[in-house]
Amino acid sequence: MSLQRLGGWLGLAVILQGAVCVPTLRGGDPRLSEIKLPPGFSISVYAEGVDNARAMCWGDQGTLFVGSRDKGIVHALRDTNNDGQADQHRVIARGLKMPVGVAFKDGDLYVSAIDRIVRLKEIEAHLEDPPSPEVVLSGYPSDTHHGWKFIAFGPDGKLYIPVGAPCNICLKEDPTYASITRVGLDGSAREVIAHGVRNTVGFDWHPVTGQLWFTDNGRDWLGDDSPDCELNRLDSTGQHFGYPFCHAGTVIDPDIKPQRSCAGFTPPAALMGPHTAPLGMRFYRGDRFPERYRHAIFIAQHGSWNRSTPIGYQVVVAFPQPDGTAPVEVFAEGWLSGNRAWGRPVDVLETPQGDLLVSDDAAGMIYRISYSGE
Repeated sequence: MSLQRLGGWLGLAVILQGAVCVPTLRGGDPRLSEIKLPPGFSISVYAEGVDNARAMCWGDQGTLFVGSRDKGIVHALRDTNNDGQADQHRVIARGLKMPVGVAFKDGDLYVSAIDRIVRLKEIEAHLEDPPSPEVVLSGYPSDTHHGWKFIAFGPDGKLYIPVGAPCNICLKEDPTYASITRVGLDGSAREVIAHGVRNTVGFDWHPVTGQLWFTDNGRDWLGDDSPDCELNRLDSTGQHFGYPFCHAGTVIDPDIKPQRSCAGFTPPAALMGPHTAPLGMRFYRGDRFPERYRHAIFIAQHGSWNRSTPIGYQVVVAFPQPDGTAPVEVFAEGWLSGNRAWGRPVDVLETPQGDLLVSDDAAGMIYRISYSGE
């Protein structure tokens, strides 16, 4: 094991109170045998050595772009022989500030970097000699606490950019904090479309209704079992989802004087469990999985960092209902065994073939989940 990889695992050991579980994914992938999936599904390694793998997006020519948080780099992966595993891996940007988010549009790759968005022009034609990132948007808060950003282009062609709360719990005068914003690429018409969002690191649009759904990480230090993290749905611009006054729909914050009752805020579509840290989420649009999963939401739970008994470290699936609720069930688990974890799912992304990719920033892996029948 390299010193770099060992350092990452020692960091995970601190999070899990000294419980170290060293991954052994080369060769026959023995660790993947611990992952439990519904009948008919299987998991394999799409790519390894993807240091600190976070958010993912596809390029038009089949390149998988992967951001990072702690390494300041952006990865580019290609499966040139179509065998279900990446055989080319390049680092196309270095030295960026928490470049978690990646989004692709009109041949260019957009990357979040805390207070700005940078662009790598015509990147798929220049993977071997990538251009220097150029700043296309700036002026966002520079706080690093919850400052890393998942980004995506919406159906309206605008870029959607969240701004996390720069704290565990606080009330800021600037309405940009604890929000989701959208903006034109020329910097025009920037607006806050969702308020009271503590820290979302994943969102997607319903394939039929076009509604924006997003995950939100609940506050810390209210005990092991409160509050739940959330899955939310935006029905109209300007809705308020409760932070910092109310959490999980009904939990009144003890540190911030409420401005109204919790009933005055938009309730969650689903509760995701306390401190599970739901991050990346995507609607399933393909037809390779069974019909019940079509337009369901796959969600990566990164896992708790300070709960006395760890929780999360799995992929769940939510099923949106006509009444606005979304029952949640476990889809893939096994990265956590007791108090030991050997991986932390971060993002999910459908492949062009209809499989599901899962990034893991602790193991530096991209997994591929496929369905072959009952």
